Amino acid sequence: MYSLLIDSVILIIFLGFKIIACMLALIVGIAYLTLAERKVLASMQLRVGPTQTGPFGLLQPIADGIKLLHKEIILPQSADKLLFIFAPVLSFTLSLAAWAVIPFGPGMVFANINVGILYLFAISSLGVYGIIIAGWSSNSKYAFLGGLRSAAQMISYEVALGLVIVGVVLCTGSLNLSKIVLAQKNHWFVVTLFPLAVIFFISSLAETNRTPFDLPEAEAELVSGYNVEYSSFSYALFYLSEYGNMILMSAMNTLLFFGGWLPLFDHPFSQKIPAPVWFIGKICLFLFLFLWIRATLPRYRYDQLMRLGWKIFLPLSLGGVVIISAWIVYGGRM
Repeated sequence: MYSLLIDSVILIIFLGFKIIACMLALIVGIAYLTLAERKVLASMQLRVGPTQTGPFGLLQPIADGIKLLHKEIILPQSADKLLFIFAPVLSFTLSLAAWAVIPFGPGMVFANINVGILYLFAISSLGVYGIIIAGWSSNSKYAFLGGLRSAAQMISYEVALGLVIVGVVLCTGSLNLSKIVLAQKNHWFVVTLFPLAVIFFISSLAETNRTPFDLPEAEAELVSGYNVEYSSFSYALFYLSEYGNMILMSAMNTLLFFGGWLPLFDHPFSQKIPAPVWFIGKICLFLFLFLWIRATLPRYRYDQLMRLGWKIFLPLSLGGVVIISAWIVYGGRM
């Protein structure tokens, strides 16, 4: 009895250390993603980017974090203070909780549950609540409009995301993320489901409020949108959750369409590279696309945003599900 209790405590402590290590690695990755964004944007605009803080500017994210932590936390007098503080905490917690089912390699996952896709979709659907609560509790017109925009945008593009995921699940016959990756051993789904992969990636941009779909944070008309009243650590949490969601959506693109941790070539050299390295490398490729698009494309108008989601992506993704279902019924699995 006592030995079983001791083993359980040791297992919980070991799991706790793994979770803390993963969270710290993710936070460090988010911090240096901000530096990578500034460097990539600078290169594409023929600038230098951060260079002064540390060698090659590598300490700039740490300096930015210290600066934000030293700023005063301002609570608007007319705001709902409890919800005002809760909103960024909720957004950041959800961006971390989603990583519980993300497999980094064979057996390298915290919770290898058979409904991993449903868990991810549920977490991403809850993310809109943090933004809506922030916009409403700030008691500011700009923040409220930004929250409404974000809610409409995320709900609109989640429909297309869900239908694309249904198409992938139909091809694999499983909701387990590890099994979805292993189903791509012969060919990645980006080959057979290329239109759905494009829809999923563009919807990922809209889901994370990134350019050209950054209307909830439009500086020109909303002065930063739903987080306009936030400062110091609460603003930093929103900042971390946005970039954390970017990494999460890049991981989902990798798992669903680009073979997850599977190597690019069936070659003895590629087999020697560890599976997590392949996985992280593909995530970095998608993150570079996120940054490249920000440096290249102008912001959509709101009517264009809604038209793309409801009149183009929704019919295409629904048609893709119908075609995949018919192919499976009459022609066998893909």
